Amino acid sequence: MNARVLIKNLSALDDGPVSVSGWVETVRDQKKVQFVVLRDESGAVQLVNPRNSDADGVVIADEPATSISSLSQGSFVTVTGQLKHDERVKLGGIEIKLATLEIVTLAIPETPIAADSSLDKRMDWRFLDLRNPKQNLIFRIQTTFEHALRTYWVDNDFIELHTPKLMASASESSAELFEVEYFDTKAYLAQSPQFFKQMAQSAGFGKMFEVGPAFRADPSFTSRHATEFTSIDSEISWIDSHEDVMALHEDLLVAAFTAVKAKHGDEVKTLFDVEVTVPSKPFPRIPLAEAKEIVKQHGYEVPRDDDDMDPEGERRIAAYVKETYGHEFVFLTDYASSIRPFYHMRHEGDAGLTNSYDLIFNGTEISTGAQREHRIDVLVEQAKEKGLDPEELETYLDFFRYGVPAHGGFGMGLARVLMLMLHQTSIREVTYLFRGPTRLEP
Repeated sequence: MNARVLIKNLSALDDGPVSVSGWVETVRDQKKVQFVVLRDESGAVQLVNPRNSDADGVVIADEPATSISSLSQGSFVTVTGQLKHDERVKLGGIEIKLATLEIVTLAIPETPIAADSSLDKRMDWRFLDLRNPKQNLIFRIQTTFEHALRTYWVDNDFIELHTPKLMASASESSAELFEVEYFDTKAYLAQSPQFFKQMAQSAGFGKMFEVGPAFRADPSFTSRHATEFTSIDSEISWIDSHEDVMALHEDLLVAAFTAVKAKHGDEVKTLFDVEVTVPSKPFPRIPLAEAKEIVKQHGYEVPRDDDDMDPEGERRIAAYVKETYGHEFVFLTDYASSIRPFYHMRHEGDAGLTNSYDLIFNGTEISTGAQREHRIDVLVEQAKEKGLDPEELETYLDFFRYGVPAHGGFGMGLARVLMLMLHQTSIREVTYLFRGPTRLEP
């Protein structure tokens, strides 16, 4: 038997014998000829089987006609036949005239989801939902995006780490911790690799990155929150300010978007009607207080009194930046120390502000970054100001008692970036298997 060929590679082959395997998408079982659209992980092709008749014109029940008549949508088959290039064929200008058809697995005829099924219903049957070419493309884009990030990191001498996801104490807010039994004590699922990223700076690694899971016990039901998500993290030493972190962040995103556009831009346009735009450097930077004033002048006043920017404010400032600068990204900088973690460095001469930023992409925050406080005495005092007991942070604080350079970094949500890149309405669409407050399956 001929070796299996991916459907996407058929057009480059000469006419002749081929073998393909895939899922049955549609069957047209006509009197004189049968047509099957077969899809594998790379694309779709039309199969054609002229039916045999006797001298009186009566259709003969032979193979592969009988097997084709029994096919249900989603059945997995392996076929052999003659590849033929024919520009009249709408599906790719090629077709395969069948010789043999083997039914590997026959699908249940009643499909549990359809094109108009609700998102929750589609999540229940995610493995079927993922057969959709749009869904398939999302995860090929994800692969390209991550590969481009890793290429940049590796080419620039970063070290990849895999930090623990079981922790003895909180890395961020203790209110958002998942507690798990751990032998005769308790452990917590890591909300962030934050402390371990900083330990790498004390260890002398200089530059590190990680792409891994993070967990937040946040009972949010918004389109951009999940209880388990993939976090993209990087940390660098020998910085002068958070500007160095923002410059790294820009370089990474430009590299990743360039790779996605080059490899998948045409498909994204066809399936999502979206143009992948490679952002120009530098990204616009707006201090948070100024951003609030801008949206106020444009008719919206951020209602919060906790010094943060709310989701509507993010959308408004993004719209302003798009109109003013023609840019999909904007760094909001200089967040108040009152809403930032104790380990964010304060402004020199103004302890009320931090050397930190949020990165907004197409109206939604995708990342937080900052210069970290590396001076142990200042760090202890800032922890106390936040109501934290330094004794409970001893393991973390020890990192800074033996010499550590000025450093900073960021954490970025992978699913949010993909969602906003493809103009999707929920991170559930771009997460392989979503986890939220009410979803633990499949």
